[in-house]
Amino acid sequence: MRCRIRKADLFASLVVFLVALPLCVGVAIASGVPAELGLVTGIVGGLVAGALPGSSLQVSGPAAGLTVLVHEAVDTYGVQALGVLVLGAGLVQLGLGALRLGRWFRAVSVAVVQGMLAGIGLLLVAGQVYAMGDAAAPASGPGKIAGLVWLPGRVDAGALSVAGATMAVLLLWPRWRRGARVVPAPLVAVAVVSAVTGVFGPDVRRVEVRGLVDAVRVPGAADFGRLTEVGVIGTVVAFALIASAESLFSAAAVDRQHRGPRTDFDRELMAQGAGNAVCGVLGALPMTAVIVRSAANVQAGARTKASRVLHGGWLLLFTVVLPGVLGLIPVAALAALLVHAGCRLLPVREVRVLWREHRGEVVVLAVTAVAIVLGNLLEGVLVGLTLAVVKTAWDISHVHVETEDRGEAGIVVRVLGHATFLRLPKLLDALEALPHDREVRLELGGLRHVDHACAAALEGWAAARGHELMATSRSTT
Repeated sequence: MRCRIRKADLFASLVVFLVALPLCVGVAIASGVPAELGLVTGIVGGLVAGALPGSSLQVSGPAAGLTVLVHEAVDTYGVQALGVLVLGAGLVQLGLGALRLGRWFRAVSVAVVQGMLAGIGLLLVAGQVYAMGDAAAPASGPGKIAGLVWLPGRVDAGALSVAGATMAVLLLWPRWRRGARVVPAPLVAVAVVSAVTGVFGPDVRRVEVRGLVDAVRVPGAADFGRLTEVGVIGTVVAFALIASAESLFSAAAVDRQHRGPRTDFDRELMAQGAGNAVCGVLGALPMTAVIVRSAANVQAGARTKASRVLHGGWLLLFTVVLPGVLGLIPVAALAALLVHAGCRLLPVREVRVLWREHRGEVVVLAVTAVAIVLGNLLEGVLVGLTLAVVKTAWDISHVHVETEDRGEAGIVVRVLGHATFLRLPKLLDALEALPHDREVRLELGGLRHVDHACAAALEGWAAARGHELMATSRSTT
């Protein structure tokens, strides 16, 4: 039995390695850093985070979901500051895990998370479409989208053909299920296109290889001094919170795919923090748990954490033995790979379901995505969270006013539900519409909650009615 489990984990580790290799390189290029730094993060995700307790089958590494935020940080503070940003985020994650706050990430509105992924997907696709044609992309999100109008006249035909061929393989290869189980589509697409362009193809821009040792940069004292800057602190917090949310939501999704041990969210958060701390010391990209690699791990038959640790070992072996292979990969092929990944981040099916059942959630999702595209990732998420809280408050603030005319005995008005400031106009309209020449008895026993604004408004209305009002209440304010 032990031998069977070891074989399953060994095979799964090879599958995950083949999936992770092109994605690690592609995410690094899209983030504006050397390709080797993406591989460093993948290695740390396997050897460090993979060996720690938390989730048994979840695989970590550089993720497309952080590409936009990392690129903004590199543009603002420089690649030399990336290490201290990631290290700070890792320490924040360790603190959150030590305080047992990991489980609270599950309380984030699903619509906000899906909106975050949609916004990231839109920006990723909009940015990488330029790279598919070896064209320079505008810096801002709105600029990327607006620039698509003039893009056709700026693209390189050879690079675009390489990207198109890559996309075709990505879409067609999974249809051969037997082959797709053995060799993942991303690796096939990048390998085939790299080989063909290397022998017969056009002269296109390729990945620049510097070597693993040259790419790694340990943060210095001057870098740590930047942690006093407000913008840097905000970026660190954004890295930590978004990476944590993505990792823990991924863990919940992976748990639904297998029958093994469930994820300990606090321990998994600390494992992610430890991995990011190591990535920061090496000056590499931030890491998160990645659902694509994790799903490949489960589907390949992994049984224990050995598979994810081994995948990190395979990445390290490849980087040491065959680093020159990276220089054969066209940038346009990696851009097509990331466009494909960005499209998969768009929650099209989820939006259809939500639109039929919870249209308010679709509004939260859409506003979050648009805010990310127009602003930045952190601002968009904060806007989405705020809107989700307001929507929830509105949903639970149901006030129903019942009126009973008892003739000479007067009018009995019963107020039921939750009286909050959000429903105050409706409540006052109903009360002020009552006739002034009749005795009114206001019963508030059906209210489950009355906030201060409504309580003050009711008292003011009662004072204005004078002796005509007889109020009874069994609710608390």
